[in-house]
Amino acid sequence: MPSLKILVGSQNPVKVAAAKEIFTQYFPEHTLDCQGMHAPSGVPDQPLGEDDTRIGAENRVKYLIEHHQADFYCAMEGGANQFSYGPATFAFVVISNGKQTSIGRSCNLPLPQSVYDKLLAGEELGHVMDDLFNTENIKQKGGAIGLLTNHLATRESSYTQALLLAMAPFNHPELYNK
Repeated sequence: MPSLKILVGSQNPVKVAAAKEIFTQYFPEHTLDCQGMHAPSGVPDQPLGEDDTRIGAENRVKYLIEHHQADFYCAMEGGANQFSYGPATFAFVVISNGKQTSIGRSCNLPLPQSVYDKLLAGEELGHVMDDLFNTENIKQKGGAIGLLTNHLATRESSYTQALLLAMAPFNHPELYNK
């Protein structure tokens, strides 16, 4: 059975599990070695705005490519923004095989204004949610999305969907590389 090495730009078990799930679905005939690695984002711990969030994921993948060898590199960066319709959290995902890179984005999870205001004051979403819901280290579990959807969705499910969609250019390179 052929093997694939996938590096994830984080040691967060939620992010590693999401990547492993997607690559298992896309490459069922392969043995996967999916590892989480330290990879700096170069952005604040709690990115605010779409640009910083995307750049954080891109920086993590660039770091992995520069320092490690793998078949695929991926990163997920969660951020938040004040949109015209209200505050929300979301994630950007980046996948690369070292030659081709694809960027994807998750859906928005509406945030209470009071939660977003704490992010503006310098707090991280995971810590704010832990305080609000009396949980511990929720960012390495279901995340804010789990808490705010009564666990009908999770942080991992959000990353999984975004990663699934970001794989499209690798499925059809003839369409994307024109």
